[in-house]
Amino acid sequence: MAGVDSLGQNPFVTARILVADDDPKHAQLIRLYLEREGHQVLTVGDGRAALEQARARKPDLVILDIMMPLVDGLDVCRILRAESSIAILLVTARSSENDMLLGLDIGADDYLAKPVSPRELTARVRALLRRIGATDTNAATLRVGALEVDAGRFEVRVGGEPVNLTAKEFGIVELLAREPGRVFTRGQIIDKTFGFEQEVSERTVDAHVVNLRRKIEENPAEPRYVQTVYGRGYRMAEQ
Repeated sequence: MAGVDSLGQNPFVTARILVADDDPKHAQLIRLYLEREGHQVLTVGDGRAALEQARARKPDLVILDIMMPLVDGLDVCRILRAESSIAILLVTARSSENDMLLGLDIGADDYLAKPVSPRELTARVRALLRRIGATDTNAATLRVGALEVDAGRFEVRVGGEPVNLTAKEFGIVELLAREPGRVFTRGQIIDKTFGFEQEVSERTVDAHVVNLRRKIEENPAEPRYVQTVYGRGYRMAEQ
């Protein structure tokens, strides 16, 4: 089965996840669990930073500790829920039924008590991501000529034959295939495809495009699908 190469155990459900916890050791432990699943993870240590990064980075899921400085997790949850439909998982040592119900009432999607079990944490995250995907119209198969991009399965086929892509290559071809004919600058591709990664250069985008063309184009020197618009960026050809 073709899919996105991944270091995680579940390459077909990967996400950008923001972890907000004022205990650095606990935050790094959660990060380790999630990165083993193939997710991109950013950690912050207080509620104000959580709000700033959630607004700036637009992650797929936010994991919030309730007891945080500056702005507590419940207030962060309230604010984020008022602004968006982002998935929110609360993690806290306050594990009474009233605490759980309060968290759910203010908009959290799920609630997990400390100490966190690695298996339970990753299972809850997978369940939330599946729930997002179940209502996500982005999961449709995109078709451009003989090229098929199955966003739900993270699969690419050309002429019905599967093509193995890296996560970044898949992200680029999916982005372009969603709007054939539209020109995306290298900066836009970085913003929409590379997630939380820092210091990504435009030359890095070019390198990924070269590798992508080798895999999906019959003649990479004269690409049929991913075309260069000189001085601007890249586009998916309209077919």
